Amino acid sequence: MADIAEIMTLSPVIPVVTVQDADQAVSIARALSEGGVSVIEITRRTSAAFEAIDAVRRELPEMYVGAGTVWTAEQAEQALEAGARFIVSPGVADAVDDVCRERGVAYLPGAQTVSELAHLAARGRYCAKLFPAAALGGPTAIKAYASVHPDMTFCPTGGIDAETAGDYLALPSVACVGGSWLTPAAAVKAGDWDAVRLEAKNTGHLKTA
Repeated sequence: MADIAEIMTLSPVIPVVTVQDADQAVSIARALSEGGVSVIEITRRTSAAFEAIDAVRRELPEMYVGAGTVWTAEQAEQALEAGARFIVSPGVADAVDDVCRERGVAYLPGAQTVSELAHLAARGRYCAKLFPAAALGGPTAIKAYASVHPDMTFCPTGGIDAETAGDYLALPSVACVGGSWLTPAAAVKAGDWDAVRLEAKNTGHLKTA
């Protein structure tokens, strides 16, 4: 599957996780999968990210593992070599877009303004990560963005939790949200995978528009 629009329908919530080592990543991904979530974005915020992506891809081949916080062509190539099935950037990163096009890999670029969304549309990208969603104005802001970019589909991320996710998902322009609340820091530190599994199961009541 190389279509980001399809990947965005796999779960109403794409877990956004930052891991300390590959074993931790596999445990998190397994708990999410057992809870019914088949997609995960591993951010490139630690040195363990690429090793973690490789481990999840090998241990849980059914999991759609993506690389997040990807800004450069080199980072994109490294993520793909590690086995990432999709790439995510927090903002506009045309060099990453170019790599994903050349490699036929799903890509979710980020945007913060209507001008950036217009730039993505001009490049043929009609799915965007809106980050940081809460700071940008939440669902109210997304309604405004959608009014001038009616063909754009959003994955809002940043400042969203279990209580507010439904407000975003109720919008017709939102296919899914990204969030870290499915992997609570305390639970991950304690190795409490039952807690992660429960959080994943709890996304089942969330409905995309």
